Amino acid sequence: MKFLDQAKIFVKSGDGGGGCVSFRREKYVEYGGPDGGDGGRGGDVVVEVVENLNTLIDYRYQQHFKAEKGRPGMGRQRTGAAGQPKTLKLPVGTQILAEDGETLIVDLVKAGQTLVLARGGDPGFGNMRYRSATNRAPRRSTPGYPGEEMWLWLRLKLIADAGLVGLPNAGKSTFLAAVSRARPKIADYPFTTLHPNLGVVGIDQEEFVLADIPGLIEGAHEGHGLGDRFLGHVERCGILLHLVDGTQDDVASAYRTIRGELAAYGGGLTDKTELIGLNKCDALTAEEIAAKRATLGELSDARIISLSGVTGRGVKQALRALIAGVRAQRAADKAAAAAQDAVDEPAIGWTP
Repeated sequence: MKFLDQAKIFVKSGDGGGGCVSFRREKYVEYGGPDGGDGGRGGDVVVEVVENLNTLIDYRYQQHFKAEKGRPGMGRQRTGAAGQPKTLKLPVGTQILAEDGETLIVDLVKAGQTLVLARGGDPGFGNMRYRSATNRAPRRSTPGYPGEEMWLWLRLKLIADAGLVGLPNAGKSTFLAAVSRARPKIADYPFTTLHPNLGVVGIDQEEFVLADIPGLIEGAHEGHGLGDRFLGHVERCGILLHLVDGTQDDVASAYRTIRGELAAYGGGLTDKTELIGLNKCDALTAEEIAAKRATLGELSDARIISLSGVTGRGVKQALRALIAGVRAQRAADKAAAAAQDAVDEPAIGWTP
């Protein structure tokens, strides 16, 4: 299935049904009076977060979504049927933004979460609503109110515990394939990975989700290469594994390039816990590994691990460091959620 993480859609809720002007016409009933019913309410446009979805490809070929209109009222005091709602199923991690692409409406991060995007129009009243002691035969009714309509942006940010960043051909896809059952494309040319990949990693009877995004190059925030649009998929990660290709001559420049692009993108990526992986060490001598570790150590205080995704060297050590960071992030998120619940919960007790 093709991966798509951004789509623009148009939604419109149903218009309310109009009221009816009608009078009773029955044999032997001299003064029947008004009996026009109200219209039906228009259908809502609802979003529902479902599991087992990881792409917005369903919104690539259909952009317009409209709920059903309410039915008009009828005689004999019959109310029109309400319009059927339109439900949009979205993957976990989807953000809904206004037409400007910047104003966040809602961030859908929990499976089963629902939200009414556009409320259906209210129904119109029939003439039975307007009868009174002084107006026994009203010929008045009101049309239904129009529904809401708007253009929206859907933007998917994958839910992952840890993320892989680095230059093209740094060995990110090889590492992901070595530690999980994910099967990303692996080749000896840049930009092999064209879309993010997720893998479930198990270590010491614990599991976490690892995200691999396409490689970054200098100027990615200006649109060079594949740009930095995929960095949104690691915004939710608790820890980043920065892979540096140990076979290149200038590992310092490679490290600075990625850190510069993370800073230019923003989103708090430079504040996340970082783990540096000096990759492809199977092709280096011990002296070369020591020299390049020392170079990276001068640039960052982050922990540096020598590893090789091909031979498995240092892989378990890296995974244990990642799961420790994930564990700490989960504990922090749980504490923050508990604190928020305590603030939202109303105080129970006697009040004078």
